[in-house]
Amino acid sequence: MSDMPLPPFECAPGHRLTAHEKVHQIQLDTLGRRLDRLEQMLERLERRIWLTVYGVAAVILAQAFQSIIASQ
Repeated sequence: MSDMPLPPFECAPGHRLTAHEKVHQIQLDTLGRRLDRLEQMLERLERRIWLTVYGVAAVILAQAFQSIIASQ
């Protein structure tokens, strides 16, 4: 009986831990991609807001100049 080597014992909790680590890494990668997309969307939104602010300011200044020119 001692002449026959035993096959290596594979521990089930060790496999579960490895699988959990892989799933965790996949979740972190997905979370990173989502965060990158959110940052890009926020940058685009910020640009649009600034364009709107500049547009409104330009309209107000144009009306002010028009009223100044019209009053002279």
